[in-house]
Amino acid sequence: MTDAVRERFSRFALHEAPGRSDVYARWAAGVVADAGMQALLARIPPQHRQPPLVFAVTRLLGAADGDYAQWRAFVLAHSEEVVAECSQRTVQANEPLRMAALLPVLGLIDGPIALLELGAAAGLCLYPDRFSYRFTDASGAERARLDPASGASRVVLTSVVRGSLPTLRMPEIVWRAGIDLAPVDVRSAADRAWIRAQIWPGETDRATRIAAAVDIARASPPRILAGDAKARLAKLAASAPRDATLVITTPGMLVYLPRAAREELIAGIRAVDDARWVTIDPVRLHEGWSAADDDGFGVGLDGTQLAEADPLGRWWEWRADHASDAA
Repeated sequence: MTDAVRERFSRFALHEAPGRSDVYARWAAGVVADAGMQALLARIPPQHRQPPLVFAVTRLLGAADGDYAQWRAFVLAHSEEVVAECSQRTVQANEPLRMAALLPVLGLIDGPIALLELGAAAGLCLYPDRFSYRFTDASGAERARLDPASGASRVVLTSVVRGSLPTLRMPEIVWRAGIDLAPVDVRSAADRAWIRAQIWPGETDRATRIAAAVDIARASPPRILAGDAKARLAKLAASAPRDATLVITTPGMLVYLPRAAREELIAGIRAVDDARWVTIDPVRLHEGWSAADDDGFGVGLDGTQLAEADPLGRWWEWRADHASDAA
């Protein structure tokens, strides 16, 4: 089991943390060279020992954003609490920037829209109509902007668009709801602390963006049910207003499900009458998708890929040749 821990943290140290968080890169590299820490982390169930989750839990419990030796000393001193807390939590990214990559797809759907997110966490991705969007080229030059009808939002989503720029329009959302195994309540101080702990050290822009999105959600909290998405989907979907188009979203959540459970959930989504399905996932999760490489992520509508994208929405590239088939 320690080999699996070493391999996962090595991949994170080499390929995932660099460029996003120097602190996390140092911590992960330290784990790779530390057999004792690998043995401790091996006590955490495999699905709960992803580096971002382990690091977020330790910060929630009080670990400072220092060097590896400081972090190691904290984990060893609180090992039982770290293992227990990791074992009951899951990654809940709560990244509203993903909506920048989903916006052009939502714009293809006739409104008004009833938005239902699976794996919603705090529901921060249920407010695409209340965010401002700034789309740029690789140099940072602005190519397009879009604001809510009420004016510019405190949440400004800036994303790089590669290639052609499709027509963009703000969706009309008239109903918002979600399902999550462990919903995050934006009205709870403890839950807001968990949201902050999951922001990687050094991501100051992301911290500002998420704090502003939390304020929007606190002003009008979404309805988020606790439980299994497949078990609760049909009943919640049936409660959506009949005069709105039901759009079910799964941004970044399907990758955390075992293959059988993932296929069952996708079948359940497709069984909901007249619902549209919007997602952003690794291309390998869906048959028929294609990207520049097999490790890419795709944005899809009803199972057809319309864009290639960064998993957190930092950039996207429209696949115009598929748009007419999926609309």
